[in-house]
Amino acid sequence: MTTRPPTICIVAGEESGDQLGSELIKALNEKLGSSVRYCGVGGERMTALGLTSFFDMSDVSVMGLSAVLARLPLIVKRVYQTVDAAIAADPDVLVIIDSPDFTHSVAKRVRKRAPHIPVVGYVSPSVWAWRPGRAKKMSVYVDKLLALLPFEPGVHKKLGGPRTHYVGHPLSENADALRPSEGERSPLSDTNKVLLVLPGSRGSEITRLLDVFGETVALVKEEMPDLQIVLPAVAHLEDRIRSGVSTWKHQPEIVIGLEEKRAAFRRAHAALAASGTVSLELGLAGVPMVVAYKVDWFFRRLKDLNKIFKFASVDSFVLPNIILGTKAIPEFLDEEVQPDVLAALLKAYLTDSPERREQVSELTRLDQVMRLPDGYSQRAAAADVVIGCLEKK
Repeated sequence: MTTRPPTICIVAGEESGDQLGSELIKALNEKLGSSVRYCGVGGERMTALGLTSFFDMSDVSVMGLSAVLARLPLIVKRVYQTVDAAIAADPDVLVIIDSPDFTHSVAKRVRKRAPHIPVVGYVSPSVWAWRPGRAKKMSVYVDKLLALLPFEPGVHKKLGGPRTHYVGHPLSENADALRPSEGERSPLSDTNKVLLVLPGSRGSEITRLLDVFGETVALVKEEMPDLQIVLPAVAHLEDRIRSGVSTWKHQPEIVIGLEEKRAAFRRAHAALAASGTVSLELGLAGVPMVVAYKVDWFFRRLKDLNKIFKFASVDSFVLPNIILGTKAIPEFLDEEVQPDVLAALLKAYLTDSPERREQVSELTRLDQVMRLPDGYSQRAAAADVVIGCLEKK
């Protein structure tokens, strides 16, 4: 009687999940050998490593309420298709990666129909910021959770969530690519300093923030005429951004692509950014920042309800602030986003001011707080948890 090689089902719903999944597959192959069978839902990276995808991941890779509603019938169909295919494959473990609206819908149904299949969640939903009751609900269908942020295991323990393991954040392992080598970042005494402008990675964010960011830049340039403005953009939004900044008084240098973005971070002296993962990138790069965000009408309504029902459990929406437990990074939401206020802070961060020194000092703690044990990589830490499920099955 032959023993079946390990079968691991990995289900992702967008490109970032495909990236995490591909690194997980590499680590699993290093530890288990190349005989592991992979199936599930993945993109180009995972399929290139041997994962048999049940369908093209782009079918479910959508963002924004209107886009989801437009494709809802297809997404629902893909959920049930994924459940049927996963159960038919009878994997030794099911790994769901981020995209909770899709992947958690799959996990719930697999748990109900095939409770013997262990389920590992990779990337915790933001239960610490929104709908904390999800943590306890997750514990019914997720056996182990892999967290990217160091405070998340404690949050899930407090909220009754699944057993959670901090496995590190991929950004912290690539932080050197964001930090300047000698001569890349000019001294603060120079006049040609660099201000990064990061209005978001989604079309809706750019629509709401681009004008006010342009007004802010104009105010800063009044006192710092030689200041260079650099705007890293994702390729699929380049045309929208170029059209949006065409009315700016001072035109930014728009750079496209990961390497160009990292080079801009290494040159930057300060940043004006939309809330999101980019704030953690800036923090790890040691770039002082001001963070702003404007929500759409739907989420603004929910924000109002939040005052009554307390859906959120933190008083910050900036990741470095939450990780460090401080308010070192100024953050502004909706009506608070005013060009004169943002500009005044940026002027201080572009000089050797007490405000700049204080924030930079706080940001230097990120490495220590987010560090895994010496010699332990994120993908290895994640793989060890998954292998632990295989050994117990």
